[in-house]
Amino acid sequence: MAVALLAVLVSRAWAAETDPDHDPNNTSVVLVRTVEAKRSSVAADVIFTGDIQAQAQTNVAFRTNGKIARRLVEVGDHVEADQVLATLDPQEQQANLDNAKAALVSAEALLTQAKVAFRRQEQLLSGGYTTRPSYDQAEQQLRTTQASVESAKAQLGTAQEQFSYTDLRAGVAGIVLSRSFETGQVVQAGQTVLVLAQDGPRDAVFNVYEALPANPPASKSVAIALQADPRVTTTGTVREISPSVDQASGTVRVKIGLAETPPAMTLGAVVIGRGHFKAREAVVLPWSALYRWEGKPAVWIYDRQKGTVAPRIVGIDRYAFDTIALASGVEPGESVVTAGIQFLRPGQNVAVADAKAEGIAK
Repeated sequence: MAVALLAVLVSRAWAAETDPDHDPNNTSVVLVRTVEAKRSSVAADVIFTGDIQAQAQTNVAFRTNGKIARRLVEVGDHVEADQVLATLDPQEQQANLDNAKAALVSAEALLTQAKVAFRRQEQLLSGGYTTRPSYDQAEQQLRTTQASVESAKAQLGTAQEQFSYTDLRAGVAGIVLSRSFETGQVVQAGQTVLVLAQDGPRDAVFNVYEALPANPPASKSVAIALQADPRVTTTGTVREISPSVDQASGTVRVKIGLAETPPAMTLGAVVIGRGHFKAREAVVLPWSALYRWEGKPAVWIYDRQKGTVAPRIVGIDRYAFDTIALASGVEPGESVVTAGIQFLRPGQNVAVADAKAEGIAK
């Protein structure tokens, strides 16, 4: 409260010094500074910061249910395609495998008996010592036991495959980015337990303001430099642009495919990208003019005839170090408030600190 009161007193004193006709008893007038909006050339180069990511990531999961017996990798480890990353307790799968092996042995024993019986009936039939129905029955039994053996072999193969699922393998070489399991944890088939960044091409990923993709660069090539060591450089081209704007940050994700990845540009390394854009005209204002109105970026427009101000929502083309370039909302020649906006309200009467610069007759 004291700070606000002091600011008002200072504002009045400032107005009295700069405006001879200023009435010190008029508390409704606020002293402001303004600039006349003009179009100027917007810088052609845009610099943004991002990080290195893999172009392809794999979610690794067990293909069967079970309790984790061992975990063999940590985040950051490089793994090969056929390397065992973790194992499940194989007790259930081992029992199923043993049963399948026993079923195959039993089926093969019955097949041996059926073959002997069929050969005997075949010899007896040729000598006229058995009947045709007995021969046909022996033949049918032989074919049935042969089918049983094939079925038992298939079941054994399935049991062996299920047993192999107790070993977790990624199937691709890469670096472990994250894990979400521990020894002793029970997991379900298909539940992601590891995220793997595949070896191969890399992307430089940037979150850029939404107006940038609407104005593509003059060149498809983007220069990339390592932030920790700017001497490490490479180039890349735009590979993917997100079709939607992130609700939290209001930015668009852009992926730049690197032509070559220097060894120093490891996963997660911070990089700086520089894109060359065609220079164009835009209304450029200082940062101090930017205001937030109804949840959107805005500025205060000064009406020279009425001596009042009103907020106006604007579109931001791009942000610079100490200025903003507007895509819409302000036309050249209009007066924009740059100082004193914290005391303003719609329709507020104001006094311009430098009236001569605004061409206002006192």
